[in-house]
Amino acid sequence: MTARDYCTLDDWVSRLADEAVAFAERNETPVKVASGISPSGPIHLGNLREVMVPHLVADELRRRGLQVEHIISWDDFDRFRKVPKVNGVDSSWEEHIGKPLTRVPAPHGSDAENWAEHFKRELQGALDDLGVQYRGISQTQMYTSGAYVDRVLHAMAQRGRIDAILERYRTLDRGESVAEAQNSDDTDAESVSGAAEDADGSGDSGYYPYKPYCSVCGTDFTTVTGYDDESTDLTYTCRCGHTETVVLREHTNGKLVWKVDWPMRWAFEKVTFEPSGVDHQSPGSSFAVGKDVAPLFGWKRPLGPMYAFVGIRGMAKMSSSKGGVPTAAIALRYLEPPLLRWLYGRKKPNQSFDVALDGELPRTYDEWDALVRKTGGDKAQPGDIAAHARAASVWDTASSQVRELPLTPRPMPYKTLASIVDITTGDDEQTLRILAALEPDQPLTALDPLRPRLDRATAWVAEQMPEADRTVVRTRPDAELLASLTDEQRAGLRLLLEGSGTPAPEGLGRLEDDWTLAGITHQVYGVAKVQRGLGADQIVKGDKELAAAQRAFFVLLYQLLVGSDTGPRLPTLLLAIGADRVRELLEVRQ
Repeated sequence: MTARDYCTLDDWVSRLADEAVAFAERNETPVKVASGISPSGPIHLGNLREVMVPHLVADELRRRGLQVEHIISWDDFDRFRKVPKVNGVDSSWEEHIGKPLTRVPAPHGSDAENWAEHFKRELQGALDDLGVQYRGISQTQMYTSGAYVDRVLHAMAQRGRIDAILERYRTLDRGESVAEAQNSDDTDAESVSGAAEDADGSGDSGYYPYKPYCSVCGTDFTTVTGYDDESTDLTYTCRCGHTETVVLREHTNGKLVWKVDWPMRWAFEKVTFEPSGVDHQSPGSSFAVGKDVAPLFGWKRPLGPMYAFVGIRGMAKMSSSKGGVPTAAIALRYLEPPLLRWLYGRKKPNQSFDVALDGELPRTYDEWDALVRKTGGDKAQPGDIAAHARAASVWDTASSQVRELPLTPRPMPYKTLASIVDITTGDDEQTLRILAALEPDQPLTALDPLRPRLDRATAWVAEQMPEADRTVVRTRPDAELLASLTDEQRAGLRLLLEGSGTPAPEGLGRLEDDWTLAGITHQVYGVAKVQRGLGADQIVKGDKELAAAQRAFFVLLYQLLVGSDTGPRLPTLLLAIGADRVRELLEVRQ
């Protein structure tokens, strides 16, 4: 199956791609997909869905040979709403509330020009790693350059009609719906494009859809008190006490209110596809209102599927203003780019899902590896091939061909890598020694074939591995426990170390006789069988007594080796510790 063969599959990406093409054809315009991101704080994994849904659709259409552009609108001219809890920021930033994000200083220690640039930069790097091709548009640049002046004047001329439209939707005094004014299940409302706390332009002096930034204090705590349509003179007052009259056709220090700004930009960019979160799609919300406002600018509301909440396993829902939320860049410290792409591609946009960065993360790698094995065989279903291809490659517009994203050449199980890195504390020489012994039939002479997965596992162990899962090998034998062993336990340890006198596979040799993962596995699982008169390699099913005996013996080994009832797989653990130290910790001295 080639890169283009699966474009006819009946999955959500293909269906949305078909709908995007049909919508554009009906409106006699090219397909243009859009994302809107407000760099008001850390741009978290919930925001990333705003980018990944249109990206996957655009990538699908490019593979079909169609022209499509993906734009990302950086809403960096939005107001700074509150001071988030992020490193390098303190209460002194409160003086900047109400200013455009591009006029707020970056956090201490950052070399970025401003607040917005600091948080944009991190996401931009992650999008490059993820293979997302887009054209970024700074709303600060668009507004301050005068690119929107004609649209602003048109909105002011149509303010009566706009006000009448909004009046049908208003549900709160400040003009936003409950879903947009409060945190939704998708993400904190202020962290998405067009923050929910924006007023809609209504006030005691009338309705004005334009909000100027004060020329004295720089904030948007302003109120428009009058406007002359002929001269375009606009008068405003500010909370700081400043009053000013400006000529709107020449004024570039303000912006349209969000519910007018968003549909205006649909028309300006001729957007045909733009998803949004549940907070923007409830009755009275921006997307709903935009359906009626967009025609005033000569455009239709684009095709806009709703996307649902993206969570982090073990964490509450994400909020950029609260800080401490995982961003795409953080996730990519532990997940290779194709895996992160796969997580966003395998679920329909309206299905919520979690990204596991805790102890469940190794399972994500296991599921991915299973998919890779399946697609490498003869029985893979088209859907499996499509899911893998969309995750592992992108259509490169520059070369007009599929570009594979970097993947680990020799992928060992993530959990195994993490366990060994944990035990060796990241020592490369010891790590190579252990990993080379895991697969003796495929000699490993360097760690490079295991990268970048090994590097991801190393970072995860250092930064995210649950404390309860960490492995600390004893430095000396547990003399008290060894002295309290039962006769059966002592016999089990002797069998493990010295063998049964009968060679493998029926019996057990000395532990060091076959110091490979397979040999140690045979030894560890064979002890309980030999103690019950069975062959060490005998397959026994449904013997609850034997199963209980094996579990009890494993617990004993964990207690003697790492002081816990559980730990990494015992064969891997023994291999990592080394034969000499295993003997030192397990030998029963008379």
